[in-house]
Amino acid sequence: MQNKDKSVAVKGNGFTLGRREFLSLMAGTAAVASMAGPSALLASLKDNGGILNIGAPANPSSLDPATGGAGSDHIFLFPVYSTLVEWEYDTLRALPGLAKSWEYPDPKTLVLNIREGVTFHDGTTLDGEAVKFNLDRNRTDPRSNIRSDLSSVESVEVSAPYQVTLNLKAPDTSLPLILSDRAGMMVSPSAIRKFGEDSDRNPVGAGPMKFVEWNDGDRIVLERNPDYWREERPLVDGISFRLITDSSTRLRSVMSGQNDLAYHLDGRQKPLIERSGSVMGVSGSTVYCYQIYLNQAKGLLKNIKVRQALNYAIDREALIRASMHGAGEPAYMNLPSSHWAYDANVAKLYDYDPEKARKLLEEAGYPDGIDLDIRAYNDQGSVQRLEIIMGMFAKAGIRGRFKTGTISDMSSAYFARGEGDCLISAWTGRPDPSLTYALLYAGDSYFNAGKVEPPEGLMDAIRASRSTNDTEERKKAFATVQRIVMENALAVPLAFRQDIMAHTEKVKNLQTNLLGKPKFEHVYLES
Repeated sequence: MQNKDKSVAVKGNGFTLGRREFLSLMAGTAAVASMAGPSALLASLKDNGGILNIGAPANPSSLDPATGGAGSDHIFLFPVYSTLVEWEYDTLRALPGLAKSWEYPDPKTLVLNIREGVTFHDGTTLDGEAVKFNLDRNRTDPRSNIRSDLSSVESVEVSAPYQVTLNLKAPDTSLPLILSDRAGMMVSPSAIRKFGEDSDRNPVGAGPMKFVEWNDGDRIVLERNPDYWREERPLVDGISFRLITDSSTRLRSVMSGQNDLAYHLDGRQKPLIERSGSVMGVSGSTVYCYQIYLNQAKGLLKNIKVRQALNYAIDREALIRASMHGAGEPAYMNLPSSHWAYDANVAKLYDYDPEKARKLLEEAGYPDGIDLDIRAYNDQGSVQRLEIIMGMFAKAGIRGRFKTGTISDMSSAYFARGEGDCLISAWTGRPDPSLTYALLYAGDSYFNAGKVEPPEGLMDAIRASRSTNDTEERKKAFATVQRIVMENALAVPLAFRQDIMAHTEKVKNLQTNLLGKPKFEHVYLES
């Protein structure tokens, strides 16, 4: 099995925008206009391609791909770090990246042929030794949050100056796509040795953009990498991410001209964009899944009937109508219906049935209902979802005390420190579904807050999905994976969101992708 260079196909679904309701939305623009102007560092950048100003929803957890934990980090990581493998926007099919080709000479050996002539931002060479350093660090460093991504790798060898051989514990055909994510983002070994744990805030990659500054909770600034290995990119001189947690304020920042574009907008804002006239918009389907994470190590949630009751208590269609203005798809598992591995039979497990939820709680020994410690985020969309979910829970006898905070704070408290029974959050998706299920449910995974061992057969089914490259065989394995996950109610999937972005007329070639994490690599500014 071998992969050679192919061109990247990219698409985005545009929607043409009108003008009404612009004035009412702009009523909140005063707050946006008061934002501090660009830093002095931006003024020193070259102006050939212009600076792309972006409204971003969350502060990163880390700018080191190995140590970060938030799915929202990817948008900041993609410009800084080239990956060994890339993916096609529409299908998430693996494409060459820093690895110009790869092959499996036998089922337990993966050979990566590394592109020559690539340097990191600090001028050091990206070769086989650098790739081995990164892969070994990602799979063994105590601070790495992606050790489980590479759990199938037994050892890494430099088999030639620009060739790396991965010796596997078992066959794993998912590895190329795993290497298109955090595990394949190459960091300068010299920078890691220089900065140590401070690498979290001093990123040095080989991507199209070089790090300039990070003002915590305010702005992240990147500048063009003149030595980027793809000569046709980047198309702008720099990117300035302005961190704006409220999605309405992000949209207003584009309408007022403070930013050129904003991403991760809510479904309730899509009609406003369509009727605006001052901005353009793109939207597309994604694997980004809103869900309730369940800490199975906590008292009530150790009981499978309690977890199943939570799933029956959610009216997913109503949640989408009320909180997303219909711009979403009900989630009955961690894959949407458009995904090749989706299983329609598993989707029938949990119809909305609050009475059945009450009966399950009674069978579990809680005839008077239950009280949960629930965590959520404090942006407007998240708070709205929380309120709707709590209303649905109440009909099934499920009550809760809740605490809200920023994405980074709440995610760290729940996943790293084990605080709370539940977290209403999202799974932002991964290119290969086997990585999604391993990261969510493996016993040692960062995203398994209780570090509870998965049900019998789950990890075997995940391994089976990685043992073949035949799509139909993989689909059968994923049917087993999805049934085990949902029959045991390991999470409460809620809805898949659309990727909705707004931009000014000067922003050209903005595209969505199925992962729902924009890369901006093809964007240019029209002067």
